Amino acid sequence: MSLQTDQLKKELRQLVRELRKAQPESEYMKDSAVIMERLEQLPAFRNAETVMIYWSIAGEVYTHNFIRKWSDNKRFILPSIDGDRMNLKEYTGESNLKAGDLYNIPEPDGRLFEEVEKIEMIIVPGVAFDRNNNRMGRGKAYYDRFLQNLNAYKAGVCFSFQLFDQIPADETDVKMDIVITSHLVAS
Repeated sequence: MSLQTDQLKKELRQLVRELRKAQPESEYMKDSAVIMERLEQLPAFRNAETVMIYWSIAGEVYTHNFIRKWSDNKRFILPSIDGDRMNLKEYTGESNLKAGDLYNIPEPDGRLFEEVEKIEMIIVPGVAFDRNNNRMGRGKAYYDRFLQNLNAYKAGVCFSFQLFDQIPADETDVKMDIVITSHLVAS
């Protein structure tokens, strides 16, 4: 990645951080609910038995209610960070979540999920997305490294202020199959 691209990504992350801070809490929850309702209407979600999703932290599209709603009907797999590697663990209820190593993000306590070929859909957070389905994360490349060799349907979820006409992207950035905001679905 060039120095110029790196600087553009840094500036974009800062802009999104400021926009996120300006988002009222009521809008955050309302928009999150709309995004997740749009997601659950997708045939890719409806038909999937095993779905990888994230347990949201402050500023990300809120997923807790969605996971609670569907956990009896879907097998949810959540990321678990171990150093530079993203591992997977099956969600078996909120009481089995523990603070993870990275940012204390809650993750399932238990054994690793290693049947990645069974994951049919992946719901992916990001700092920014564009109308070409490019995604920019926090800069650690956990998702990009993980998604490189998977054929699962990839749905990026974000607030409308996180969707741009174009963001810096290179060959290591994995494109989404669809990007969903509260105001738009780009596929």
